[in-house]
Amino acid sequence: MSFPDQRPRRLRRSAALRRLVAQTRVGVEDLVAPLFVKEGLAEPEPVASMPGVVQHTLESVRKEGRALADLGVPGVVLFGVPTHKDARGTGADAAAGIVQRALGALRDEVGDQVVLIADTCLDEYTDHGHCGVLRPDGSVDNDATLERYGSVAVSQAQAGADVVAPSGMMDGQVGAIRAALDSAGYADTPILAYAAKYASALYGPFRDAAECAPDFGDRRSYQMDPPNRREALSEVALDLAEGADLVMVKPALAYLDVVAAVRDATDAPLGAYHVSGEYAMVEAAAANGWLDGDAVLDEHLTAIKRAGADFILTYAARRVAERLQ
Repeated sequence: MSFPDQRPRRLRRSAALRRLVAQTRVGVEDLVAPLFVKEGLAEPEPVASMPGVVQHTLESVRKEGRALADLGVPGVVLFGVPTHKDARGTGADAAAGIVQRALGALRDEVGDQVVLIADTCLDEYTDHGHCGVLRPDGSVDNDATLERYGSVAVSQAQAGADVVAPSGMMDGQVGAIRAALDSAGYADTPILAYAAKYASALYGPFRDAAECAPDFGDRRSYQMDPPNRREALSEVALDLAEGADLVMVKPALAYLDVVAAVRDATDAPLGAYHVSGEYAMVEAAAANGWLDGDAVLDEHLTAIKRAGADFILTYAARRVAERLQ
């Protein structure tokens, strides 16, 4: 008589056994916490569409950095919300800009315990909400934008950023930033490229937090079209050829096939962004009692890691880290 192989089922009998043989593990060391810091706030301001997320003051972002460092979270990525916006996003590379000051405050607080990543883009700083400098007809001027990105990256490195992260999806952005950093004496500053960033409907809550929804049109002419997977591999290859040190897929959950394909195509460190809409949907369902929010977040992060991500940007980083202690 033949019997089916019972070994997998035997090894599922208890939580301890399942933990012992787990093939994918998400640890604190896999997490990067996105943080918003807003100029002119007296107190942290909750983001209504992302429960548990706030727009920080300089003091509260310092405290949050300390809490994350004490939990062992290895990285944060900073997004700034300035009081003044203009057509060229001049606040993005201002020496006393909000992100520059936040980088200094965090460096003073956590030293080298946490990797400080600066989002290198213009959408939070432009009065029109697009990621670049516009032509008179309202389209984005790619080459004029590259010049701005280089200046922003150098300013962020001078302020203490360990890593700069261009997210605008402009053609040639990594090469332009690498050249600018090298010329300014920051050849050792790595670039985390948002290499495969899709024009997703899942960014709405982020745009609330960063106050950067476009005043007109959309970003589909420069962000990737959601149906395209092979194109993502080309974008990643281009960014690596231009000098990217790390690459990212954004969003994560709706693009796990892309995460897996990029993982198969390169050994470069790979991040995936569990974006605001993915987070907010879980929070909304949990608030209504429809699901166990923490359990679903754990499942989401495990899926992203299983698909091949080396690190995960997630708004749940602190909560997950606290539960992993």
